[in-house]
Amino acid sequence: MSRIDGVVFDVNETLFSLDRLREAFADVDLDPGLVPLWFAGVLRDGFALTVLDCFTPFTAVAADNLRALDARVDNRAVATVLAAFRELTPHDDVEPALYRLHEAGIPAATLSNGSAEGVQALLDRAGLTRYVSRNLSIDAVRRWKPAPEPYRYAATELGVEPQRLALVAVHPWDCAGAAAAGLTAGWVRRSQPHWPAMFPTPAVTGADLTAVVAALLAD
Repeated sequence: MSRIDGVVFDVNETLFSLDRLREAFADVDLDPGLVPLWFAGVLRDGFALTVLDCFTPFTAVAADNLRALDARVDNRAVATVLAAFRELTPHDDVEPALYRLHEAGIPAATLSNGSAEGVQALLDRAGLTRYVSRNLSIDAVRRWKPAPEPYRYAATELGVEPQRLALVAVHPWDCAGAAAAGLTAGWVRRSQPHWPAMFPTPAVTGADLTAVVAALLAD
């Protein structure tokens, strides 16, 4: 593993919990248990758009997938759920991990399939802005992760050689995409204990963000 000169973090589920969306689903009479299925559908369609060489932003794909869940979903329901994305709560290990990078002098940024403005709102609300140098979005390259363009875009924007830039995420597909683009992948086992055998093994694995960051910083 090359020395790390920068770290980009996935946002949804990696830095911020989606639990707030369960409340939003309940507020519009949708089963909160459908949140994982809905979110997986959003990612599925985003991936498909990229394979088809098309692009639609995250919010539009999310809205269409909400309407597909139930015929009763109207514009008010869509607005309620999408607004909840700006009210997500960070996981407990986020600030300690970002602080560790800050103390080490390693710049941290975000790289999201959502909008940069939405991520900025989350960081502002959580008081984490001081730890994050840039908020980067796939909107700039019009390709969803795990296509290579978003990762290479992040390396260019941060002025870091791809092999010296780490991508940290809870999603194996995100880590695999980063590794394929030449980045160092750090996988957080927050949401699942098993790494899919069809993907190359990530450079770093840890139970939480602090463990992954510590491993990336290790000599």
